[in-house]
Amino acid sequence: MTVPTQAPDGAAAAVPVDDPADLAGMFDRYARDLLRYCAQRVGSDLAEDAVAETFLIAYEQRDRFDPKRGALLPWLYGIATNVLRRHRRVELRHLRTLARTGGEPEDPQTEQRNVERLDAARQVARVSRALAALPRRQRDVLLLYAIAELEYAEIAAALSIPLGSVQSSLHRARTKIRAALATAGGTQ
Repeated sequence: MTVPTQAPDGAAAAVPVDDPADLAGMFDRYARDLLRYCAQRVGSDLAEDAVAETFLIAYEQRDRFDPKRGALLPWLYGIATNVLRRHRRVELRHLRTLARTGGEPEDPQTEQRNVERLDAARQVARVSRALAALPRRQRDVLLLYAIAELEYAEIAAALSIPLGSVQSSLHRARTKIRAALATAGGTQ
C-alpha cells in the first residue's frame, strides 16, 4: 500500500505506508500497540526499553522485511517477542510478583483497594501463575493473540512458525489456563 506525497518538484510521489526504512512513520503507527503488548509481558518499566530496542532492531534489519510474507506490524511483534525472550527472566519474575501480590505495585498515594479490586487482583494472580507455568511458545502465542490481537496467520508470521503450530499452541495454552483457573477456584 502506498500513500501519495508531494515530491520537491511538486509532482506526486508514492511512499510505501509500511516501509521499515521510515523509522518515524513506523514508530508513529505502531509504537502504542507494541508498548501495550510489551507492558503486559514485562511491566511498564521495561516496556519502553523493549519497544525502543524493537524499533532499533527493525530499522537495522529493515532489509530483511519482506512484505510478501506479511504486514509490518506482525514483523514488529515478532522482533518484540524476540526482544522479550531476552528479558524472559524479568517477565517470569514480574508474573510471579503479580501472582504473589495480586497486582502491580501501588504508589503510596493510592487509596485502599475496594472489594472489586481485591477480587480482580486475585484473578490476576491466578492468571499470572498460569501464564508463568506455560511453555514459552504457548505463552508467546497466547499473548500475541490476547494482547496484541493478532490473527493466527499474523502470529505465525511474527514467530516464524507454521499456522498449525499457532493453532495447537493456542489451544493447549487456553486449555491449561482454564484448568489452572478452575483448580484455583476461578471460573472459565
